[in-house]
Amino acid sequence: MAEKILAVLEQREGNLKRVSFEAASVAVSLASQLGFEAEAVVVGSEINNLNELSKYGISKLTHLKNELLENYSPSAYSEMIALFANESGAKILIFPNTAMGVDLAPRVSVKLNAGIAMDCMKLEVKDNDIIATRPVYAGKSLIDVKLKSGVKIFTIRPNVFRPQPVDSATVQVEIKQVENPNLKTKVTAFKKSEGKIDVAEADIIVSGGRGMKGPENFHLIEELAEVLGAAVGASRAVVDAGWRPHREQVGQTGKTVSPSLYIACGISGAIQHLAGMSSSKYIVAINKDKDAPIFNVADYGIAGDVFEILPALTEEIKKLKS
Repeated sequence: MAEKILAVLEQREGNLKRVSFEAASVAVSLASQLGFEAEAVVVGSEINNLNELSKYGISKLTHLKNELLENYSPSAYSEMIALFANESGAKILIFPNTAMGVDLAPRVSVKLNAGIAMDCMKLEVKDNDIIATRPVYAGKSLIDVKLKSGVKIFTIRPNVFRPQPVDSATVQVEIKQVENPNLKTKVTAFKKSEGKIDVAEADIIVSGGRGMKGPENFHLIEELAEVLGAAVGASRAVVDAGWRPHREQVGQTGKTVSPSLYIACGISGAIQHLAGMSSSKYIVAINKDKDAPIFNVADYGIAGDVFEILPALTEEIKKLKS
């Protein structure tokens, strides 16, 4: 029997999250290179879109189900996933490096006595083993890691590993009813952020920094974000100053993002900010200081006044879309 790679999926409000399909695709890709089987597991109550996983080549999905498990419970989720990994004989586990994954994966690692590499940006098979590339020193450097433990756990940075649909595949869904889950600790509720796009989930982000000179000028950021269908982000300095809510903060002490397009407006490019957004596919920087560090990571840069450039850019995009 082939050894197994297990993708640990995430659901929210009864739907698999996009990061679940990323984890599934990573598991399938690694399994094909190592000669393993790729399976998946998800914990929750009712989940509506389990069959969507069939697009990504996973052969079997196990749903550990109980109505009390709708929201994340560190004690119950970690206990059940570790038990399931043991029973299934999984040698490699893939978690999304989300808020839940960052909390859950180390707990499972302890229970399985497994080595763990967090926030991986690349997973490569060499000599029949996995080499993980992950950031260190606040994102200033990358290191390659090889785990030597019998069971290995990797968490993958969201939006770095794109979901890879396969031509034709089916997934066998098995539902296992869980009795008496260990709910010693649990999340009782999630509070939505007023219907706005979460920066951690967004494909496009327009972010503002101190160069915006005050909260009254952030309407320029919001207007550009609206025409692009983007989320609004902010630097730590802006959040610390009380201009924007913490949920929008991008960076080492905020949220790590990897959108297709990141537009940094009036952001100098402090190391802590770069640690949270430098893996964006394309970075556009707008700053009046042509020597600002943000230009070192930008694919396209505009050295100029954000108060002139942002309205003009918004208008041009409106024209193109009309």
